[in-house]
Formats: sequence, C-alpha cells, structure tokens
Amino acid sequence: MKKDFTFEVATLWKKGQFENPKTHISQIAGKKDMIISAAREFKGDECHYNPEDFLLNALSSCHMMSYFYVCQQYGIEILEYSDKVTGTLLLNDNASGAFQKVVLQPKVIILDVDHVTLATSLHNQAHQLCFIANSIKFEVEIKPITETR
Repeated sequence: MKKDFTFEVATLWKKGQFENPKTHISQIAGKKDMIISAAREFKGDECHYNPEDFLLNALSSCHMMSYFYVCQQYGIEILEYSDKVTGTLLLNDNASGAFQKVVLQPKVIILDVDHVTLATSLHNQAHQLCFIANSIKFEVEIKPITETR
C-alpha cells in the first residue's frame, strides 16, 4: 500500500542579520531553529552546519535506521553502531556542482558471533530500503565492519 508523507522546512534570511551573508535560519515546526551557512569552501561560516553536512548526515542516519529495521527482522541484536561518511563533490566551471560519490563506513557491534556474516550482508538490504538513498542519483559505496563482543 502506497502512502504519501509531507515534510516541511522554512528557510529564513534577512540582510544584515548575520555577519556572513550566506548564513540563514532553518525552521521546522516543533523543533529548535538551526543556523545554517555555506560550507567554508564556498565562503560560508564554518561554525555552522551546511547543506552538504546535512546531506551526508541524512544518508548516514537513514541507512542506520533501515539497517536496524532489517536486523530486527532477522533477530540480530545490535550493541553499538557508528558510521564515518565521506562525500566527494565535483564543482564545475560554471559554479554548479554535484556529489559524485559517498562512502558509508558503518561499524556495527552485535551480540551473537554466529550472525556476523548475515549482519554484514544486511547492509545491502538496508541500502535498498533507505528513503534518502532512493532519492539521490550519485553512487553510494558501503564498507561495513561487523564485530561482536
């Protein structure tokens, strides 16, 4: 059964409000306002998050939640999860650009040593389910490490 969900964000900018003219406010109803700027490489305020940070974070977080979902289906108990994400953005001569590739490096610690192979393989299924991964057009490589305690 298909179902639509709607998400809303308000972006607010006013001349002179911040020292850096690329800095602005992002509002999401019921949540704290976020101050956002361009990346340092694009003359933004490096003290604030930038859209590129959020894109990598969204991909990593979505993959983690999708992974938790598939592991739960297989009875795999996760004790710890961390991810190091890197993205390569290509800037074109005309000032446009796009991410070319993102690498997720999730490190998962699970309870049962007998589930290591399965737990590692489930990253592929999680990637197929991830809403954000299904919404992008660049390559995502996943280099998982699975360990037990």
